[in-house]
Amino acid sequence: MATIDPSLYLRNQTTGRTPSPELGKDEFMKILMAQLQNQDPLNPMEDRDFIAQMATFSSLEQMMNMASSIDHLVQNQLISPVIQYSHMIGKEVTYQSFDEETGQKKDIVTSKVIAVSQKDGWAILELENGEKVYADAIMQVKDPSAEKVETPKEDDGESNNEE
Repeated sequence: MATIDPSLYLRNQTTGRTPSPELGKDEFMKILMAQLQNQDPLNPMEDRDFIAQMATFSSLEQMMNMASSIDHLVQNQLISPVIQYSHMIGKEVTYQSFDEETGQKKDIVTSKVIAVSQKDGWAILELENGEKVYADAIMQVKDPSAEKVETPKEDDGESNNEE
């Protein structure tokens, strides 16, 4: 005969509840459903009261979604710029160069990224040509290791499909 595990006895189960300081959408919906199930059938809840409670539920849900989105945004902001831009190492970048003395625009330069560093919270790309450029100053990024795809020849207007 099989024996019963004593940990499964009801007297060994916890009977106390742990109250939560937060009222989420699930708890709000449970309260609303309990209210609807236990209302006086001779004096039911007014339509506008029910609509107001549903609007409150909808607002609560939207606020929770917004809080979650803000938390996600904050977590993304905490990622180091060096980690964020580390995938740029080995890529060719194009940027506008400036004269350091006058601040005048010079040529558009292309160079390969060899390292990524950080200064005052901004990512700086260190290039093969010895320059350091802020990541937000980059105009174009290319992967030099990617295979070049042949472009199809332009149609000369003549068709070989004679049907």
